[in-house]
Amino acid sequence: MLLKTYYSIVRLLGKSAILFFLIQSNGFSQRSHLDSSIVSFMVERYIPGFAACKIENDRIIWSKTFGQANVEKRIPMSIDGIMNIGSISKTFTATAIMQLWEKGKVKLEADVNDYIGFTVRNPKFPDKPITVFQLLTHTSSILDGKAYGESYSCGDPTTNLHDWIYGNLNNKGKFFGSGDNFHDFAPGEKEEYSNVAFGLLGLIVEKVSKQPFNIYCRDFIFRPLGMIKTGWMLNEVDISKYIIPYAFVTKENRNELLENKELFSAESEFKVGSFVPYCLYSFPNYPDGLIRTSIRELSYFLRAMINGGKLNDVKILNETTISKMLTLQIDGNKHRGLCWEKFENIVAKETISLWGHSGGDPGITTYLLFNPIDKTGVIAFQNNATGGTEDIVKKIYLEAK
Repeated sequence: MLLKTYYSIVRLLGKSAILFFLIQSNGFSQRSHLDSSIVSFMVERYIPGFAACKIENDRIIWSKTFGQANVEKRIPMSIDGIMNIGSISKTFTATAIMQLWEKGKVKLEADVNDYIGFTVRNPKFPDKPITVFQLLTHTSSILDGKAYGESYSCGDPTTNLHDWIYGNLNNKGKFFGSGDNFHDFAPGEKEEYSNVAFGLLGLIVEKVSKQPFNIYCRDFIFRPLGMIKTGWMLNEVDISKYIIPYAFVTKENRNELLENKELFSAESEFKVGSFVPYCLYSFPNYPDGLIRTSIRELSYFLRAMINGGKLNDVKILNETTISKMLTLQIDGNKHRGLCWEKFENIVAKETISLWGHSGGDPGITTYLLFNPIDKTGVIAFQNNATGGTEDIVKKIYLEAK
């Protein structure tokens, strides 16, 4: 049977046709309960493509793909397809910092100004230093200001990391304003998630290692783990393998999408009931969320985390360092390690603790979760940022075999 594109099916026939399309395009003759749950989730959330894997110890024991990586070209999802993974990238930035910490080149309690060559202070608390530890635990009081939200653009960044961070966080920077990029609370006083803080961490890696942050990660994390098709920049990856990010146009979101039409393909029509492809975008604060990789290659990193920092006899971190990163760091806080987050789950009246990170950006949602006790983990990618993914990822963790 000649299938219409997913784009046309959604626009013309609705959710029941999406379900039929997903079944046919993935060759399901008999679907498992887990398959059915994933397909239903995709239909409900208007997700063009979904891919996931489950890891036990040192290998992938299960992987599945559903739907389309590229709707227009009818390219199916693959665990080798490349996608920007959003804030899961922060765990790599934290890994880079902790590698330098292991070597004694970075101290967690040090003032960030010791490393970057200019001054960063919350102007409301000028005598309070901002530390590396506070950046890693989202307690720095650095806020993602207006300039951050407006920094997305098609292609690779045209502003370097140093200039971007200086422009936002130094009182002489062009985006500093009246301290608009800082909260009203003092550094260390409370947790408030900050993307710009992880851009600053990336700059610290640059200054200490004396090389661009993306090159440092290539040489000390990606290549040692065999992640040879992974990079931060579009010019570092094979974009022919890219999983296209999409928005699904509704009456409710159409005007908002049109306000950001510079992030979409020029020929996009924004018809209600259609998928509209985003361009391959970036932002200057890239250490917070712009790793471009596949499920297969991201699994190499997860396997190293699960197995004490080692993969195939290559060590990227000491086991004691990983244990420190997966330890709660803030008094009274039940979820924050060093970058990593703890997710509590009740299964058969037993509490299971998973550590991990999620990622979200225009047209993408990602998850990486693992249990350091039984050495089991899950990675999931989808190419529409419509939410609800955490429950499916946990279901994969419990049911995939």
